Amino acid sequence: MSSKTYTVEQVALHNKPGDLWIIVDAKVYDLSKFANLHPGGAGVLVNKTVAGKDATEAFFGLHRHEVLLRPQYARLQIGTVAGQTELVAPPAPGAFSEVPYAEPAWLAKGFQSPRPRAVLRGVVQPDALKCEDSGKRLSQEVIDKSCEMNIPAMRIGPGKHLQGRTLMGGVVTPEEYDHFHELILNFEIGRLGTRGYVDGYFAGQVIGLPPVLNFGSPELKARVVPEVLGGKKFICLAISEAFAGSDVGGLQTWAEREGDEWVITGTKKWITNGTFADYFSVACNSANGYVVVLVARQDAVSTKPIKTAYSSTAGTAYVTFDRARAPVAHTLGPVGRGMQVVLSNFNHERWMIVCTALAGQRRVVEECLKWVAQRSAFGRPLHAQPVVRARLAAMIARVETGQNWLEFVTHQMNHMSYNEQSDKIAGTIALLKQYVTRSGRESAEDATLIFGGRGITASGMGKFIENFHRTSPYDAILGGSEDVMGDLGVRQVIKKMPHNARL
Repeated sequence: MSSKTYTVEQVALHNKPGDLWIIVDAKVYDLSKFANLHPGGAGVLVNKTVAGKDATEAFFGLHRHEVLLRPQYARLQIGTVAGQTELVAPPAPGAFSEVPYAEPAWLAKGFQSPRPRAVLRGVVQPDALKCEDSGKRLSQEVIDKSCEMNIPAMRIGPGKHLQGRTLMGGVVTPEEYDHFHELILNFEIGRLGTRGYVDGYFAGQVIGLPPVLNFGSPELKARVVPEVLGGKKFICLAISEAFAGSDVGGLQTWAEREGDEWVITGTKKWITNGTFADYFSVACNSANGYVVVLVARQDAVSTKPIKTAYSSTAGTAYVTFDRARAPVAHTLGPVGRGMQVVLSNFNHERWMIVCTALAGQRRVVEECLKWVAQRSAFGRPLHAQPVVRARLAAMIARVETGQNWLEFVTHQMNHMSYNEQSDKIAGTIALLKQYVTRSGRESAEDATLIFGGRGITASGMGKFIENFHRTSPYDAILGGSEDVMGDLGVRQVIKKMPHNARL
């Protein structure tokens, strides 16, 4: 990039094919050779409203600011405009948005809070954008860096597994770490705007490792947990079947005891991270009731990618166990009490889904507020339209309502054992999940209408909105569908009703 400056009058002289300059946000670009390569054709640039002119408004009506930062376009800049100052600058690593409602209220300007945004923006997000499109698993570089910062361990929540670890370079100690810190981490992951990658980013571990941590033998934990939290091995939770989705009690995968081994036969479907998992926490039926067994990948275990509406970077798999073997020592919890093991982490999983889903909704609000401020229609900015403001009001109300309910639940989680949570707030978490996932789809519809055609385009201005609209139903299904969540919540209410309650 040249440090040379030009006047507006000098730029205006370069206004024809083969000699074409424009101004965008106080920067001068020479597009003489690029014009014919423009995706929209040279005619977009060679016209009286753009060629040799300040095209800032036209540019931001069609492009995101990130386009200017791409090397192939940044090199077209030949200087700046004398007397003008750049208005839009790239956010500093770890910086938060100043757009109203783009961040939770406790991240108001000047309020400091430990956040992993710098790491996620600088290291993870580039990989997330690439993998979301390619469908490939997250890169080894991201795995190594994340494990160095102990992000996978932090995603499981507070507990003994954090002891002796340095979290996020020492930002918070293992003793201090609680569910609010975990909430912040999940929010930053949810803000990536790449729904498939969000699940590919150790989500299988978040739900697959706790059965080992909580119900595995000391010997099994000593071997498996360091491998998984160190990024050497991946693990997933294998419960859902074609025969049984939310109906966990209808499992048909069978575990047969043969000497000191379990022999497992059956199939699992929609298993997050299953395509690249090294370990499977498998829920089975047996002659003595339900049992959960940790099964290592082997020839008798095959995985096949399932093509879904979101990116295959999540590793969603159809898993077949064809007489797969596992030592009896890999049994997680008592035989016949497998349902307890299966249900033991559902509250945390659903809470995690709420966190990332709500973070995505905040990104939707931010994207829409930015868009209505820079997009003009019928000679006025979009926010001049009452119907647009009404949609924005509804979106803001939903996300703020969900945020306050989530923080109330998180506070309770910090002051309750898991057994207390199951007794007192399992229904609340279920209802919260139902509300947040349903409101997310409503906001996805509003955002798509605000962005118009761009909201259904997988690239460019509305790419985040398109991704959110296409993938928000995942949050409504994973961890228990909305209908099941609503029913669970009300059943818990009925269970707690006082016997003497009368009108």
